[in-house]
Amino acid sequence: MTALDRALDRTLGRTLDRTLDRAIAQAGAPGRIRFTRRQLYYELCRVLLPSNRLPRWFPVMLPPLIGYERYLAALRRHGPVPGLLHDAADATTRPGPPDDVPDLYDYGLPRLLVCQDPAIAGMLLANDLHMESACPVVALRDLPLDPRLTAALRRAADTAVHVLHDASTAGYAAVQDVRRWAGDVRVHPLGLRPAHAAALHLTTAPRGQRGRTGDPAPPDGLEPWELRRLDAGRIVEVAAVNPARLLRTVHRLVRGQARTRRKSARLRQLQAAGFMTWPAA
Repeated sequence: MTALDRALDRTLGRTLDRTLDRAIAQAGAPGRIRFTRRQLYYELCRVLLPSNRLPRWFPVMLPPLIGYERYLAALRRHGPVPGLLHDAADATTRPGPPDDVPDLYDYGLPRLLVCQDPAIAGMLLANDLHMESACPVVALRDLPLDPRLTAALRRAADTAVHVLHDASTAGYAAVQDVRRWAGDVRVHPLGLRPAHAAALHLTTAPRGQRGRTGDPAPPDGLEPWELRRLDAGRIVEVAAVNPARLLRTVHRLVRGQARTRRKSARLRQLQAAGFMTWPAA
């Protein structure tokens, strides 16, 4: 490394140290929201390039301006971060009621949220979304659930299992995994879709992260350009959504999803693809 390279590296390091505090404040606003290390990374990208200020009519997904390892180095220099969930907390889920209250299993369970990313499931739980939305939150890796919870799902009328997944082939494969587990229970993919990510001007995942190979084809209802992005292995993670926006949107979707008795063929396709209007959240 030349002297110029070292000087540039020190300058970039100081810039990241200054902007990291702004990213921490944004990630936790309002009301001391708790967030994951991955969410803070994407918030830092937004501070460096405020893509959220771009006009809504200009859909675009932007590459990350800094590498993840460089961000981790800045995070280590910073020290303790208020609101940041530790790795263990990120992955903590609560797949069922405690055994000392077995009567809870006697009731129907009208809704369930399954997150592809266990860290996102842990973040939603840490911010009490399961209490606010009256909706248990689990990670995909928690499936299959306790048989008593599965029975409660089938006992309720008009039960729905919602799936929160990345805009990637692995994300749509996660939806198929949930469908296989849920059987005859309705499954609603909430997204992300590539269209959601573009409208929100989200940052794509760092290089080296690609969808799984051999995944089933994405459902009907996606636009051709969305399919091309998925085929190319481009990923946008749910973690790229601002934490406050994510909490508001997921709460609205699991509690207020509109149901239409008569659906056109196009609406059925869009629903299968994850049609929710994230940018309006």
